[in-house]
Amino acid sequence: MPRILHLGVGNFFRAHQAWYTQRCPDWRVTGVSFRSGAVRDRLAAQDYTYSLVIKDAAGTKIERITCLDGMLVMTEDPMAVISAISDPAVDVITLTVTEKAYCLASDGALDKNNPAIRADIDGGSLTPIGALVRGLAGRTTPVTVLSCDNLPDNGRKLGDAIKAFAKAANLTIRATVTYPSCMVDRITPATTDAIRGEAGDDMAVPTEGFTEWVIDDDFAAPRPDWPGVQWVSDVAPHEMRKLRMLNGAHSYLAYAGVLRGHTFVHEAIADPVLRAGASGIMTEAAATLPADVQRQAKDYAAALIARFENPNLHHRLRQIAMDGSQKLPIRILATLTDRSGVDSPALTAAVTAWIAFVQQEVAEGRTLDDPRADEILKACTSSDPDAALRALIGAS
Repeated sequence: MPRILHLGVGNFFRAHQAWYTQRCPDWRVTGVSFRSGAVRDRLAAQDYTYSLVIKDAAGTKIERITCLDGMLVMTEDPMAVISAISDPAVDVITLTVTEKAYCLASDGALDKNNPAIRADIDGGSLTPIGALVRGLAGRTTPVTVLSCDNLPDNGRKLGDAIKAFAKAANLTIRATVTYPSCMVDRITPATTDAIRGEAGDDMAVPTEGFTEWVIDDDFAAPRPDWPGVQWVSDVAPHEMRKLRMLNGAHSYLAYAGVLRGHTFVHEAIADPVLRAGASGIMTEAAATLPADVQRQAKDYAAALIARFENPNLHHRLRQIAMDGSQKLPIRILATLTDRSGVDSPALTAAVTAWIAFVQQEVAEGRTLDDPRADEILKACTSSDPDAALRALIGAS
């Protein structure tokens, strides 16, 4: 039976890629956790099956996902993970490890000065990039490595990071490996006790009815016939549309929404001030899109607002607010750069909201959930916090 190895078995993977693979009965998925065995243990107790709780304005539907057949835990047995990456029975390796786990510098290349990367090269704890390199170096058969994280040009960046790490670690990858880019979209909040109770399942995952997956058709080995996937020759316009319009508006709503006392996305979008700001970001972002995608932008923006309004999907603003130093350059600043010289009040307001948000978090003694938390804290306590925070994320 053909097999997918998936790195990062969080809620988004279980709502998105696993949901698609469930519709390919000949394919199975083995998961990899990089941190602890807690998720593995809880899923193993129910034979790696779980409930997907799909909520939209019309109500709730619960589907059972059964395509997972096991999980490996990096901290318990790193060699088992490396062996799985090398395994010729694995045709596709997918990732949802978040933007920060790629350890990229501001230019999008592997940051070889990153402490985790340096330690990995020297034989310390494995990063996702290091694990992939060591596993791929042991392969003799073709494989596709598919990034499903919210990075523009994610396939190329992943491939370049793997090649840079291999060179630095003096490792050679001889097998044929392709790194297609893809765009993924399905709003997936954190699981709550209410969701667990509603599904009668401790490992239930909430999500929305809408889902989208656009993939570059560049596979080195057999690929699943995922129903509903758009197979394209260039995913970049679709990535840009989603990152700049959906994710950009989401980030704005997260920071500005918390500052205005809201908890969930559907509350924030009902606030007239925030609704206007989110719509403004979509409009400003749409003007930077390629012409063929730009023609879809008006309808896409209306659909996004409707998705944000979903009263049954309680998506916490603070969940979206995590890792802002990594997300804002991709979701907001890249758009501002493309609009250089053009007034962009909504995008500017998003940067201002992040600055105010992190300063409020520090002032109120909350721990910042961001990989650059120490730098942010230092900037917040400098003589000119606004300027220091702008410099930190590369905002002019």
